[in-house]
Amino acid sequence: MVKILLVDDHELVRSGIRLILERVAGFVVVAEAKSGEDAIRYCRKDAPDIVLMDVNMPGIGGLEATKQIVRMSENTRVICLSMHNENPIPAKVMQMGAFGFITKDAEPEEMIRAVHKVAAGQKYVSPDIAQQIAIGKLDFNDSNPFEQLSDRELEITLMLVKGQRVPGIANSLNISAKTVNTYRYRMFEKLDISTDVELTHLALRYKLITSDTL
Repeated sequence: MVKILLVDDHELVRSGIRLILERVAGFVVVAEAKSGEDAIRYCRKDAPDIVLMDVNMPGIGGLEATKQIVRMSENTRVICLSMHNENPIPAKVMQMGAFGFITKDAEPEEMIRAVHKVAAGQKYVSPDIAQQIAIGKLDFNDSNPFEQLSDRELEITLMLVKGQRVPGIANSLNISAKTVNTYRYRMFEKLDISTDVELTHLALRYKLITSDTL
């Protein structure tokens, strides 16, 4: 039996995924979580086999939660879900130790296939995303500027463009506000911008976020 934890801040999304997975023999959804923090707490208490993790959530978000869960348990494998298939998100989550990446608009059959493969110890990335990652490594003329950010800088970027304030980000990540501002300054330098508004516009341009997620 493959024990699955669903992590998404939208109850309707979790309900839909649960319906898909619980029709499959051998799959059982053992719990649901609406934040990265809740997912980490659950995994500490009762490690599932698979975590289906939404990347974009309030609080620490899916990136930081994935990183912590991967470090916490060798037996729990994370499959990240996102509305966005553009780099650097897919490449980053795989570098962090996730076993899979699929988009939320994937067909149910693909989600089931991903869980089967990851449960068997194989990594799974949607074919179109895998091709994009491979091409991105070769295409140096039209690179995504967000690819130059570190994991922590990308996490803070996602929090800022979702409207989180520096004190809240500091509290979620257990770092000081001064440290958050240091990361923010470095991000702005790398991206050649100077305000949070410019950061949001750039994130929209390179499809790190979409207008309906703001």
